[in-house]
This record gives sequence, C-alpha cells and structure tokens, in this order.
Amino acid sequence: MEEKPSFRLVFGDSPIIKVIDFFLENREFDYSLTDIAKNADIGWSTLHGFWKDIVKLGVVTKTRKIGRAELYKLNMDSLLVKQLIALDNSISKKLLQEEMERQKLELSA
Repeated sequence: MEEKPSFRLVFGDSPIIKVIDFFLENREFDYSLTDIAKNADIGWSTLHGFWKDIVKLGVVTKTRKIGRAELYKLNMDSLLVKQLIALDNSISKKLLQEEMERQKLELSA
C-alpha cells in the first residue's frame, strides 16, 4: 500500500488537494490536463470543473501548446504557491520529527 504524501495526510483527498499535491511534488515539469487528471488520480471532468479557478488564482501557469493540448506548470512566481510550498515543507518536517521521536521511543523501550 502506497503511503500518502504529507500534504494529503493533513488536507485530505479531495480532487483539488490531489491536483495541488501533484504539482507540489512535480513542480519542475509541465503537464496537459489529461496527464494532470491521470497522475492526480481524478476524473478529467472533475478536473475541468475547478481548473479555471486554479488558473485564475495563479497556482498554475500555461507554458506551451503541443498540438491541441495546452501544458501547465506550477507558477513558481506566485506568492500563494511559495506559501503552499513552505506549508508543504513545514508539514513534512513536522511529520518527520514526530516519526523520528516515535522511533527513538521504541528503541529506548
């Protein structure tokens, strides 16, 4: 069984959280909407339902067009995205510290 990313452990598995988590984990590449839906494990029509909101908020930015497919990437210039990355890093750090403390206690018992 695959372990959930820390961002999703805290915020859940709603489709929009899955998409944001996907981009946080894969921020160096750009993706088509079909690839985003597939990799975030949500339906294309579900993604289409909130995609314009993510674009409008500046979370992602269009990078290029290949044929009819538009590709998008996490907008690293966005203050909101920078805060999401910082939050994701803080969550990961906190969960790692808790796990290390748990293992330390197990070893000393």
